[in-house]
Amino acid sequence: MPACLSFHDLTLGYERHPAVHHLSGEIQTGDLLAICGPNGAGKSTLLKGICGSLRPLGGKVDRHGLSTHDIAYLPQSAEIDRSFPIHVYDLVSMGLWRRAGLFGGIGKADRQRIEQAIATVGLQGFETRPIGTLSGGQMQRTLFARLLVQDAQLILLDEPFSALDTRTTADLIALVQHWHAQGRTVVAVLHDFDMVRSVFPKTLLMARSAVAWGDTSHALCEENLLKARLNSEAWRDDAPSCAA
Repeated sequence: MPACLSFHDLTLGYERHPAVHHLSGEIQTGDLLAICGPNGAGKSTLLKGICGSLRPLGGKVDRHGLSTHDIAYLPQSAEIDRSFPIHVYDLVSMGLWRRAGLFGGIGKADRQRIEQAIATVGLQGFETRPIGTLSGGQMQRTLFARLLVQDAQLILLDEPFSALDTRTTADLIALVQHWHAQGRTVVAVLHDFDMVRSVFPKTLLMARSAVAWGDTSHALCEENLLKARLNSEAWRDDAPSCAA
């Protein structure tokens, strides 16, 4: 399969302090890829670099013609303001913003897509429920419905199954597998190695730089996991910043 994303000596960070170092490699179109590694390994930073919300400190990300319309990004739940006064239906409809615009009209076909997405994630009847009243699992189902409406070719998920009950996790994994079967590219930051081994054929194991990348059984072998832990412990948070 052709490359969906290519990284060329990519370095990402904040205020010129690198979090991802000199990453090179390719994610192929249709990949189902897990990104794993210790805390502070640069996993979430890499997703932000892919979707364009974080500019590289060095090197580049080649998206091979993908536009922002083709990328759907689900951040960690802690980054989502659930106090915002919005209902489930309206939050799901936000998946249309990049195509229709903030003030674009929603037609009959769009309304059907929104309703179908809500039903697909098991929230039929919750359309007028304020998001602040949802459980953690219900909120994550709502966000997955928004991803369904976006209909993107590249889907980025940052810890999508954290603190979810078993049934919700199984339902959302089934959606991820459905996207993969459709030929979409799915990249997810995950900590549950058992889940990664059972669901994700490919893994990028990081410790600020790439430790292993490829077949999951190899990437998550004990030798590589130990190397990732040791590499992570060796990084100094007070390391000098990159040149301006």
